Amino acid sequence: MATDHQRILILCKTYPSPSARYVETSCVAGMSENGHLVRLFPVPFRLVEDEQQFRKWQWISARVRRAQDDARPESHRMSVDTIELDGEPLPTRDHWIARRDAIKAAPVFASFTDLEAARESRGVTLGLVRPARLLGLDIRTVENPNWTDDEKAKLMQEQQQGSLFDAVEDQRSLKTLKKLPFDFHYRYVCETASGMSEHRHKLVDWEAGALYWNVHRRPDWQAAFRQKFVTEFSEKDVLFLMGTIHRFPKQWLIVSVLYPPRLPDALARQQPLF
Repeated sequence: MATDHQRILILCKTYPSPSARYVETSCVAGMSENGHLVRLFPVPFRLVEDEQQFRKWQWISARVRRAQDDARPESHRMSVDTIELDGEPLPTRDHWIARRDAIKAAPVFASFTDLEAARESRGVTLGLVRPARLLGLDIRTVENPNWTDDEKAKLMQEQQQGSLFDAVEDQRSLKTLKKLPFDFHYRYVCETASGMSEHRHKLVDWEAGALYWNVHRRPDWQAAFRQKFVTEFSEKDVLFLMGTIHRFPKQWLIVSVLYPPRLPDALARQQPLF
Protein backbone atom coordinates (compact mmCIF):
# COMPACT_ATOMS: atom_id res chain seq x y z
CA MET A 1 0.00 0.00 0.00
CA ALA A 2 1.27 3.42 -0.90
CA THR A 3 1.74 5.97 1.82
CA ASP A 4 -1.19 8.37 2.12
CA HIS A 5 -3.05 10.47 4.65
CA GLN A 6 -5.96 8.81 6.36
CA ARG A 7 -8.53 9.96 8.86
CA ILE A 8 -8.84 7.46 11.71
CA LEU A 9 -11.04 7.28 14.79
CA ILE A 10 -8.92 6.02 17.71
CA LEU A 11 -10.56 3.12 19.57
CA CYS A 12 -7.61 1.55 21.35
CA LYS A 13 -4.30 2.19 23.06
CA THR A 14 -2.63 -0.74 24.77
CA TYR A 15 -0.39 -0.43 27.81
CA PRO A 16 3.16 0.40 26.61
CA SER A 17 5.97 -2.15 26.44
CA PRO A 18 9.75 -1.74 25.96
CA SER A 19 11.00 -1.58 22.38
CA ALA A 20 14.53 -1.94 21.07
CA ARG A 21 13.92 0.58 18.30
CA TYR A 22 11.41 3.01 19.80
CA VAL A 23 12.17 2.99 23.57
CA GLU A 24 8.60 1.97 24.32
CA THR A 25 5.57 1.36 22.14
CA SER A 26 1.82 1.00 22.33
CA CYS A 27 -0.40 -0.78 19.85
CA VAL A 28 -2.99 1.70 18.64
CA ALA A 29 -6.09 0.68 16.73
CA GLY A 30 -8.98 2.52 15.22
CA MET A 31 -11.46 2.75 12.37
CA SER A 32 -11.05 4.47 9.03
CA GLU A 33 -13.83 6.59 7.55
CA ASN A 34 -15.03 3.65 5.46
CA GLY A 35 -15.54 1.46 8.52
CA HIS A 36 -12.37 -0.64 8.22
CA LEU A 37 -10.49 -1.41 11.43
CA VAL A 38 -6.78 -0.58 11.32
CA ARG A 39 -3.87 -1.44 13.60
CA LEU A 40 -1.19 1.27 13.97
CA PHE A 41 2.04 -0.07 15.37
CA PRO A 42 4.46 0.78 16.79
CA VAL A 43 3.51 4.09 18.35
CA PRO A 44 5.92 5.50 20.99
CA PHE A 45 2.94 7.23 22.53
CA ARG A 46 4.45 8.78 25.65
CA LEU A 47 7.20 10.30 23.50
CA VAL A 48 4.81 11.94 21.04
CA GLU A 49 4.71 15.72 21.30
CA ASP A 50 1.91 17.23 23.40
CA GLU A 51 0.05 18.78 20.47
CA GLN A 52 -0.09 15.35 18.80
CA GLN A 53 -1.20 13.37 21.86
CA PHE A 54 -4.51 11.79 20.89
CA ARG A 55 -7.15 10.14 23.04
CA LYS A 56 -9.62 7.30 22.68
CA TRP A 57 -12.67 8.27 20.58
CA GLN A 58 -10.76 11.10 18.88
CA TRP A 59 -10.40 11.49 15.12
CA ILE A 60 -6.86 12.03 13.85
CA SER A 61 -5.27 12.45 10.43
CA ALA A 62 -1.86 10.99 9.68
CA ARG A 63 0.27 9.53 6.92
CA VAL A 64 0.07 5.74 7.07
CA ARG A 65 1.27 2.86 4.94
CA ARG A 66 0.67 -0.85 4.88
CA ALA A 67 3.14 -2.62 7.16
CA GLN A 68 5.73 -4.54 5.18
CA ASP A 69 6.98 -6.67 8.08
CA ASP A 70 3.56 -7.68 9.40
CA ALA A 71 1.32 -9.98 7.36
CA ARG A 72 -1.82 -9.12 9.31
CA PRO A 73 -4.05 -7.24 6.82
CA GLU A 74 -5.12 -4.54 9.28
CA SER A 75 -1.54 -3.58 10.27
CA HIS A 76 -0.16 -0.21 9.18
CA ARG A 77 2.83 1.96 10.00
CA MET A 78 2.08 5.54 10.95
CA SER A 79 4.44 8.49 10.49
CA VAL A 80 4.18 9.91 14.00
CA ASP A 81 5.37 13.38 13.02
CA THR A 82 2.40 13.75 10.63
CA ILE A 83 -0.31 13.28 13.28
CA GLU A 84 -2.94 16.01 13.33
CA LEU A 85 -5.81 16.03 15.82
CA ASP A 86 -9.24 16.45 14.24
CA GLY A 87 -11.37 18.00 16.98
CA GLU A 88 -12.00 16.84 20.53
CA PRO A 89 -12.88 13.24 21.46
CA LEU A 90 -16.47 12.43 20.50
CA PRO A 91 -18.87 13.33 23.33
CA THR A 92 -20.78 10.88 25.51
CA ARG A 93 -24.01 12.87 25.78
CA ASP A 94 -27.36 11.48 24.65
CA HIS A 95 -26.41 7.86 25.32
CA TRP A 96 -23.20 8.09 23.30
CA ILE A 97 -25.13 8.90 20.11
CA ALA A 98 -22.11 10.53 18.39
CA ARG A 99 -19.87 7.54 19.18
CA ARG A 100 -22.53 5.03 18.14
CA ASP A 101 -23.05 6.81 14.83
CA ALA A 102 -19.30 7.06 14.20
CA ILE A 103 -18.63 3.32 14.32
CA LYS A 104 -21.90 1.89 13.02
CA ALA A 105 -20.14 1.05 9.75
CA ALA A 106 -17.68 -1.26 11.53
CA PRO A 107 -18.73 -4.93 11.56
CA VAL A 108 -19.46 -6.48 14.95
CA PHE A 109 -19.11 -10.23 15.54
CA ALA A 110 -21.87 -11.82 17.61
CA SER A 111 -19.35 -14.10 19.31
CA PHE A 112 -15.67 -14.84 19.64
CA THR A 113 -16.37 -18.10 17.81
CA ASP A 114 -17.44 -16.06 14.76
CA LEU A 115 -14.34 -13.87 14.99
CA GLU A 116 -12.04 -16.89 15.14
CA ALA A 117 -13.86 -18.41 12.15
CA ALA A 118 -13.22 -15.17 10.24
CA ARG A 119 -9.53 -15.41 11.09
CA GLU A 120 -9.35 -18.95 9.76
CA SER A 121 -11.33 -18.24 6.59
CA ARG A 122 -10.41 -14.64 5.72
CA GLY A 123 -7.33 -13.79 7.79
CA VAL A 124 -9.12 -11.31 10.05
CA THR A 125 -6.89 -10.37 13.01
CA LEU A 126 -8.73 -7.35 14.45
CA GLY A 127 -12.42 -7.26 15.23
CA LEU A 128 -15.23 -6.13 17.50
CA VAL A 129 -17.03 -8.79 19.53
CA ARG A 130 -20.21 -8.41 21.58
CA PRO A 131 -20.07 -10.64 24.69
CA ALA A 132 -23.45 -11.82 25.97
CA ARG A 133 -22.35 -11.60 29.59
CA LEU A 134 -19.27 -10.82 31.65
CA LEU A 135 -18.50 -13.62 34.12
CA GLY A 136 -15.56 -12.11 35.97
CA LEU A 137 -11.99 -10.88 35.86
CA ASP A 138 -9.02 -13.00 36.92
CA ILE A 139 -6.16 -11.00 38.47
CA ARG A 140 -2.85 -12.86 38.65
CA THR A 141 0.64 -11.77 39.69
CA VAL A 142 3.04 -11.78 36.74
CA GLU A 143 5.98 -14.18 36.82
CA ASN A 144 8.49 -11.31 36.94
CA PRO A 145 7.10 -8.02 38.32
CA ASN A 146 10.22 -6.09 37.28
CA TRP A 147 11.67 -5.30 33.88
CA THR A 148 14.60 -7.47 32.82
CA ASP A 149 17.99 -5.82 32.34
CA ASP A 150 17.42 -5.89 28.59
CA GLU A 151 14.01 -4.23 28.92
CA LYS A 152 15.46 -1.57 31.23
CA ALA A 153 18.16 -0.83 28.67
CA LYS A 154 15.49 -0.29 26.00
CA LEU A 155 13.57 2.09 28.25
CA MET A 156 16.73 4.10 29.04
CA GLN A 157 17.96 4.49 25.49
CA GLU A 158 16.15 7.82 25.01
CA GLN A 159 18.35 9.35 27.71
CA GLN A 160 21.42 7.58 26.35
CA GLN A 161 20.93 8.44 22.69
CA GLY A 162 19.15 11.76 22.88
CA SER A 163 15.83 12.74 21.39
CA LEU A 164 13.68 10.26 19.54
CA PHE A 165 12.95 12.98 17.00
CA ASP A 166 16.04 14.87 15.84
CA ALA A 167 13.99 17.99 15.17
CA VAL A 168 13.04 18.27 18.82
CA GLU A 169 16.08 19.48 20.73
CA ASP A 170 14.37 19.81 24.08
CA GLN A 171 12.67 16.42 24.12
CA ARG A 172 11.17 16.15 27.57
CA SER A 173 12.61 13.49 29.86
CA LEU A 174 10.31 10.69 30.97
CA LYS A 175 10.15 8.61 34.06
CA THR A 176 10.92 4.99 33.31
CA LEU A 177 7.76 3.15 32.34
CA LYS A 178 6.40 1.10 35.24
CA LYS A 179 5.69 -2.54 34.53
CA LEU A 180 2.26 -3.80 35.50
CA PRO A 181 2.82 -6.43 38.21
CA PHE A 182 -0.48 -8.15 37.45
CA ASP A 183 -2.17 -9.70 34.44
CA PHE A 184 -5.89 -9.29 33.89
CA HIS A 185 -8.02 -11.90 32.09
CA TYR A 186 -11.70 -11.47 31.28
CA ARG A 187 -14.02 -14.47 31.54
CA TYR A 188 -17.17 -14.04 29.47
CA VAL A 189 -19.79 -15.89 27.44
CA CYS A 190 -21.07 -15.36 23.91
CA GLU A 191 -24.21 -16.52 22.16
CA THR A 192 -23.57 -18.93 19.29
CA ALA A 193 -25.76 -21.02 17.02
CA SER A 194 -25.08 -24.03 19.23
CA GLY A 195 -25.67 -22.22 22.53
CA MET A 196 -23.56 -20.24 24.97
CA SER A 197 -19.76 -20.50 24.71
CA GLU A 198 -17.39 -19.45 27.49
CA HIS A 199 -14.03 -17.75 26.83
CA ARG A 200 -11.09 -16.25 28.70
CA HIS A 201 -8.78 -13.61 27.21
CA LYS A 202 -6.11 -11.28 28.48
CA LEU A 203 -6.98 -7.59 28.78
CA VAL A 204 -4.21 -5.15 27.71
CA ASP A 205 -6.21 -1.92 27.40
CA TRP A 206 -4.29 1.16 28.56
CA GLU A 207 -7.32 2.09 30.67
CA ALA A 208 -6.87 -1.07 32.73
CA GLY A 209 -3.23 -0.18 33.44
CA ALA A 210 -4.15 3.40 34.32
CA LEU A 211 -6.86 2.22 36.71
CA TYR A 212 -4.45 -0.16 38.41
CA TRP A 213 -1.96 2.64 39.16
CA ASN A 214 -4.80 4.83 40.45
CA VAL A 215 -6.08 2.27 42.96
CA HIS A 216 -3.18 -0.10 43.67
CA ARG A 217 -2.31 1.45 47.06
CA ARG A 218 -5.77 0.70 48.40
CA PRO A 219 -6.15 -2.53 50.41
CA ASP A 220 -9.32 -3.27 48.42
CA TRP A 221 -7.87 -2.38 45.01
CA GLN A 222 -8.87 -5.67 43.39
CA ALA A 223 -12.47 -5.14 44.46
CA ALA A 224 -12.33 -1.58 43.09
CA PHE A 225 -10.87 -2.85 39.82
CA ARG A 226 -13.57 -5.49 39.41
CA GLN A 227 -16.24 -2.95 40.37
CA LYS A 228 -15.28 -0.94 37.30
CA PHE A 229 -14.47 -3.62 34.73
CA VAL A 230 -17.08 -6.21 35.74
CA THR A 231 -19.90 -4.77 37.84
CA GLU A 232 -20.23 -1.40 36.10
CA PHE A 233 -19.52 -2.70 32.63
CA SER A 234 -22.10 -5.49 33.07
CA GLU A 235 -24.72 -2.74 33.07
CA LYS A 236 -23.51 -1.40 29.71
CA ASP A 237 -23.57 -2.51 26.07
CA VAL A 238 -19.98 -3.73 26.15
CA LEU A 239 -17.95 -4.46 23.03
CA PHE A 240 -14.48 -5.98 23.01
CA LEU A 241 -11.99 -4.86 20.40
CA MET A 242 -9.85 -7.96 19.97
CA GLY A 243 -6.58 -8.45 18.12
CA THR A 244 -4.04 -11.18 17.54
CA ILE A 245 -0.38 -11.16 18.57
CA HIS A 246 2.14 -10.73 15.76
CA ARG A 247 4.42 -13.54 16.92
CA PHE A 248 1.53 -15.82 17.92
CA PRO A 249 -1.06 -15.40 15.15
CA LYS A 250 -3.66 -17.69 16.74
CA GLN A 251 -3.58 -15.96 20.13
CA TRP A 252 -6.14 -13.22 20.76
CA LEU A 253 -6.06 -10.31 23.24
CA ILE A 254 -8.73 -7.86 24.33
CA VAL A 255 -6.99 -4.65 23.33
CA SER A 256 -9.82 -2.26 24.16
CA VAL A 257 -13.20 -2.21 25.88
CA LEU A 258 -15.99 0.01 24.51
CA TYR A 259 -18.73 0.55 27.06
CA PRO A 260 -21.68 2.71 25.94
CA PRO A 261 -24.67 2.89 28.28
CA ARG A 262 -27.63 0.71 27.47
CA LEU A 263 -30.30 2.54 25.53
CA PRO A 264 -33.73 3.11 27.06
CA ASP A 265 -36.30 0.72 25.58
CA ALA A 266 -37.88 3.40 23.38
CA LEU A 267 -34.54 4.38 21.83
CA ALA A 268 -33.36 0.77 21.56
CA ARG A 269 -36.32 0.00 19.29
CA GLN A 270 -35.36 2.89 17.02
CA GLN A 271 -31.60 2.41 16.78
CA PRO A 272 -29.45 -0.70 16.51
CA LEU A 273 -26.55 -1.05 18.95
CA PHE A 274 -23.69 0.05 16.72
